[in-house]
Amino acid sequence: MSLLEVKNLTVSFEGRTVFKDLSFNVEKGDYLCILGENGSGKTTLMRCILGYPVKHEGIINYNGFSRREIGWLPQRSESKTDFPASVGEVVMSGFAGRNRTGLFYSSAQKRQARANMELMEISELKNRSFKELSGGQQQRVLLCRALCAADSILLLDEPVTGLDAAAQNELYELIKKLNKSGMTVIMITHDVARSVKVGGKVLHMSDDGYYFGTAEDYVNTDFYKNISEVR
Repeated sequence: MSLLEVKNLTVSFEGRTVFKDLSFNVEKGDYLCILGENGSGKTTLMRCILGYPVKHEGIINYNGFSRREIGWLPQRSESKTDFPASVGEVVMSGFAGRNRTGLFYSSAQKRQARANMELMEISELKNRSFKELSGGQQQRVLLCRALCAADSILLLDEPVTGLDAAAQNELYELIKKLNKSGMTVIMITHDVARSVKVGGKVLHMSDDGYYFGTAEDYVNTDFYKNISEVR
């Protein structure tokens, strides 16, 4: 059974159809890259999956997990980067959405946070002020927070935007490591070349319809040829 199933999903705003009859599924351990031009509905799709109040038709099935167990890393433009908190506090806040008793963290959660910080290679930054970090360091911390929130799936919206080439490569390597460890990854990106190398599956959204399937088959489609020509 698929971990996540989207069936005939349609979203419209003010008379404009953002996307129509979109269907795809995500298996445990998948690395799905979502591609498409601006305005094709990629972020709107993410918001639907997360349960935001987006009016839609169709079905989204969560098989064996809750939306509260999804780790979400929004675009950097949507993330607050100047709040006065330590790295450790930011990372621990990833558990807040899963705690029904408020901001009291269990010993197990504290151990998991330490393990996640080691995995993200930010343990030495634990007591640093988040707002004083570089852009690449901040993204590592925010990814670590999303990892604390995630039980089954990480949703990443343009995670490397605004980072220099070195920081981008480092973050991509960390995401790849997470996926190889068993975490399911769904990532919105404009990096077509990297997507067909690291992503096992591709969802390409456009005004002309969509493609969903393996990255290997995607490179033989008109969707891939057209977007590659534009770039």
